[in-house]
Amino acid sequence: MLCAAPFIKRIGESKLRHKCSLEFANLALTEKKTQMKTPEILEFLLASGIVLEAASHGIFEIVSLCLKHFPELMWDENFTKELMKEVVSGRHVELFRLVNSHHIPYLTNDTWTKHGLMKAVTEWSPRCATLDVSGAVFLMQRELQWYKVLEDTSDPSSKSLVLLEDPLTERRRKTYWEVFVEQRQDLFKEAGQWMKNTSSTCSIVATILITVSFATALKIPGGNDSSTGIPIFLKKGSFAVFAVADALALFSSVTATSMFLAILTSHYTIEDFLHSLPRKLILGLSFLFLSLGFILVAFGSALTIILSEQLQWIYIPITLLAAFPVVLFTILHLPLWVEMVESTYRPRLHRRMKKIWT
Repeated sequence: MLCAAPFIKRIGESKLRHKCSLEFANLALTEKKTQMKTPEILEFLLASGIVLEAASHGIFEIVSLCLKHFPELMWDENFTKELMKEVVSGRHVELFRLVNSHHIPYLTNDTWTKHGLMKAVTEWSPRCATLDVSGAVFLMQRELQWYKVLEDTSDPSSKSLVLLEDPLTERRRKTYWEVFVEQRQDLFKEAGQWMKNTSSTCSIVATILITVSFATALKIPGGNDSSTGIPIFLKKGSFAVFAVADALALFSSVTATSMFLAILTSHYTIEDFLHSLPRKLILGLSFLFLSLGFILVAFGSALTIILSEQLQWIYIPITLLAAFPVVLFTILHLPLWVEMVESTYRPRLHRRMKKIWT
């Protein structure tokens, strides 16, 4: 079985190596505590740079383990400042939550540290492009979230000005925000282009759904009574399902089109990628998904109305066939939609860890 699915074997081996490495590190730290005094171990950890090296690579487990065994590390001011710089420069969310969950007075009161962290979050590095996010839009959103978090924790003096060297002209001063925007112009353009292309494509699909659902409402299955104008199959339960599903499909597709048009007509400032544009995209996609589902329900109920007189069991295969594209669509697009919702409405960067170390 493992030969038939070698990737499962590789995943299992990777998980096992990861678990064994953590157990080995835990045993090594426990053994050090029995053989050496705490000051000696702290001096060794600080001098060797093991914790800072792990933080620079985003290895959350090693940093957490070291702080759990030796919380005294956080008492060293220089170490904590360097740790925060490594975390912010590498955009390591879980490590930021770990360190930020413990109140450190000199990180919130020291002006030099605040300027250092603002400089670290302002500078664009290749490591920022390797964040675990899907696409330029959400990378831009994550960068803005980092900037806003550190800006909110800084005093007014650290938000305002930073001295820069300009080799062509004289020295001049720029705000951190100006530097942040300048260094992300390429990312900003890529994110804006992706947002426009996605919205344009989805708006076309939503417009087609509007046309189909509106035409279906005018020409109902079975037609109307010539004398009264009442639908012939009005008393059938499947007709009520058809009418409600078609109406919901029309309303959902119109709403989705409105959201996508709002994106296309947006001003596209860099701040819009923090909340405004992602929220509109989430709402537009949500109503588009609903519209597709309601269209399938309306189509299935219409077929049931027409064929149920001769084939009473026809609703079973129709339901199964209609469920297939819904399930397929969910498998393909739900993970991205969930990531979008979580990143916009409940970003991990703003969540504090309940338990740090014991």
